Amino acid sequence: MSDTTTPAASYLTQEAYDRLKGELEHLSGEGRTEISKRIEAAREEGDLRENGGYHAAKEEQGKMEARIRQLTQLLENAIVGETPPDDGIVEPGMVVTIDMFGDEMRFLLGSREISGEDIDVYSEKSPLGEAIMGKKAGDDATYTAPNGKEITVKILQAKPYQG
Repeated sequence: MSDTTTPAASYLTQEAYDRLKGELEHLSGEGRTEISKRIEAAREEGDLRENGGYHAAKEEQGKMEARIRQLTQLLENAIVGETPPDDGIVEPGMVVTIDMFGDEMRFLLGSREISGEDIDVYSEKSPLGEAIMGKKAGDDATYTAPNGKEITVKILQAKPYQG
């Protein structure tokens, strides 16, 4: 049975969109050409059953094609330049501050592709992400951690990510 759900839209800054589009163009053009040449060169070495270079290049090709599909889907569903409304309600594209075990934790809710390396990112499909969706400052949210323990957090703030 196939999954026919539509992928969720991702809020992307113009900078993130341009960076990802550039990566996609490189992989789809130069990247594919380069890997094809490496596969062909390895093929010319003879017996493919024992050809490590050939198998490594084919594996790299598979990873590259998966990344191309991921980027294509992300960019097709991107909302570029817009941020979610600044209404304090937790949704993808928001920087959320929570209290967890007495410690403040700040992260971006959404796709890792949205941000650079400057902030932690949690998926809205993660247990924590699902628990806090639609909440606002002052609300508590409880979720089950991967180790099976129930964890309750308090939402302190939700602001649109500005990149």
